Amino acid sequence: MGLEDRDALAALQAAVYPLAHSDELIAKFYTTWFAIDESVRDMFPPDMAGQRAVFAHALNWLFGEFVAQRADEPVAFLAQLGRDHRKYGVTPEHYKTLAHALYATLSSELGSAWTPAVEDAARQAINLIGGVMSGAAAAEQGPAWWEGTVVEHHRVSRDLAVVRLYLDRAMDYHPGQYVNVEVPQWPRRWRYLSPAIPAQADGAIEFHVRAVSGGMVSTAIVAETRPGDRWRMSSPHGALEVDRDAGDVLMVAGSTGLAPLRAIIMDLCRFGVNPRVHLFYGARYPCELYDLPTLWEIAATNPWLSVTPVSEYDTNPPWAAEYPDPQPPRGLHVRQKGLLPDVVTRYGGWGDRQILISGGPGMITRARDALIAKGAPPERIQHDPVGG
Repeated sequence: MGLEDRDALAALQAAVYPLAHSDELIAKFYTTWFAIDESVRDMFPPDMAGQRAVFAHALNWLFGEFVAQRADEPVAFLAQLGRDHRKYGVTPEHYKTLAHALYATLSSELGSAWTPAVEDAARQAINLIGGVMSGAAAAEQGPAWWEGTVVEHHRVSRDLAVVRLYLDRAMDYHPGQYVNVEVPQWPRRWRYLSPAIPAQADGAIEFHVRAVSGGMVSTAIVAETRPGDRWRMSSPHGALEVDRDAGDVLMVAGSTGLAPLRAIIMDLCRFGVNPRVHLFYGARYPCELYDLPTLWEIAATNPWLSVTPVSEYDTNPPWAAEYPDPQPPRGLHVRQKGLLPDVVTRYGGWGDRQILISGGPGMITRARDALIAKGAPPERIQHDPVGG
């Protein structure tokens, strides 16, 4: 039965489930792949922990979709992944060795669970994964990557920075999408960032970055990026969007999760008539609500936009004195105190809205769960993929 055998596919999903100690299996897969094809090793960073986690989450999601007998989203995801992986220099031969290594690892690690039915499902799933990615990469006519030069680095808080670049050639992306970025301080350690402005014909692009505890790339971007640095980035991903014919909108942005929603709001300014948009913009401290002046300027001339600032704490820490006061001008809603999901749901379930959530994985999960508990239909809620 192959890809129609839900039980066999569920056994494969269980083997790669990230919360069930699948890291050993994933580590063996990479060890096997590197042994089969030595050229692959140079495509990855020395520390493989992050890469193993990402791959485990991707496989877990894919097998989950296969179990549910959904094909459209996995195929679209794999096609985009194949197009994106051109930036690493991946060739059709690499997909062949990947398939061989993954099959060999699963067959050796599943033990008694490796039945003929599971073997058939694994073979078909692996062939689909490699085939879709390789085919999409071969069919893509656009560039494998974009390069750009940093022209401005503005430290807006202790661990927040706004970085502006000009790309060598303009990138056509939809507001709300994200790209995979490589910075010179950490070669081969790609990180996803969302442009904070719509696509520009002159190649201008802007990112908002928060230094994550233990995050080497984000910390380097905030602390070490300088004008003149050369960045490389992938083709765009993601599907956050506002349907202007589908009713009013709730946006929930945590910290630099504001970036993609800000780009969508800026793009909506092109139109004379829009659905009402209510943005809740949250951070830990009032001083970290770094983009309130820009949001106020947009709201002042676009009556369809309302902005509610939210901070977990009412007062700023001592280090805030080093940065400009971000208090909103008159015209914005009064700042609310509390956790962002709690503040949003104080106003109701928002079940009649298109709902877009952007921020850290924990905040997205809490906000989504809180809204659903209040009655918001899950199918009306959009957010980028969350690992877990």
